[in-house]
Amino acid sequence: MTRDMIGYGGQWPDLRWPNGARLAVSVVVNFEEGAEQQVGDGDAQCERMGEVISVVPAGRRDIGQEQIFAYGTRAGLWRMLDSLRRHKVPATFLMCGRAVARAPALARAVTEAGHEAAAHGWLWRPHADYTSAAEEAADLSRTARAIEDATGTRPIGFFCRGSESPWTRELLRDQGYLYISNAFDDDLPYRDSNRPGLMVIPYALDTNDMKFFHPNGFVRSVEMLDYISDALEVLLREGEEGKPRLLNIGFHLRICGRPGRFPAFEGTLARLAALGDRVWLARRAEIAAHCALTLPG
Repeated sequence: MTRDMIGYGGQWPDLRWPNGARLAVSVVVNFEEGAEQQVGDGDAQCERMGEVISVVPAGRRDIGQEQIFAYGTRAGLWRMLDSLRRHKVPATFLMCGRAVARAPALARAVTEAGHEAAAHGWLWRPHADYTSAAEEAADLSRTARAIEDATGTRPIGFFCRGSESPWTRELLRDQGYLYISNAFDDDLPYRDSNRPGLMVIPYALDTNDMKFFHPNGFVRSVEMLDYISDALEVLLREGEEGKPRLLNIGFHLRICGRPGRFPAFEGTLARLAALGDRVWLARRAEIAAHCALTLPG
């Protein structure tokens, strides 16, 4: 992949979102629990990152880490779905295939509530780890099947942990995906110039509750809420100056689904709902479809 350091080059397209706003906001909830690597599930290693860094020796089952992840689907999911319903905010859920396969009723509850199910890989792992296109293609296919079997809808969007592989975008195009979100390089969607029909809907790791698990990240809920408010203020101002923008806000069931961090989720949704038509709150599939029709190229 050739690195593009120019992008739009400061010449922003005259893009208006469907409600006339200049700022679109994508709320993303990650549905990964049960797809993290665990020795107890037959994986070679256990996921190290959780509420604390795992101290279980390599190669041994980490039951505590399993339970930290399980909290997300047992408790966090319902708290977050209820908040999304109350604030009438649509979201995209990034779903790992193994997580869906082991809890299909939960995935179905998400789409029945009106949210998008997008693919997040079979496991919660970087796709850069794949050593062959055939292996990656097989996992992409079974992820899509798991989501479709559980929800009745086939995913058209994709994002994986970390980095995509050299083959990911070709495989996604061949399997009929509309967009990929493995991009952190812009405030606007753009077309993949090498793969006609594939839209790039950038994601963000700064306005993301994973920073509660990172050193020098968020500690209290108000810190994330203040950070998101600052981002909204900047992008709303730029949008009103005629520069269209997209803001991505990412959450995890096991992170902001916890009571002590839930105010960051609840407060964000309340702030977004209060903005009315100054922003367009949309699922990523809707953002991609709109851009496919309106962006030059």
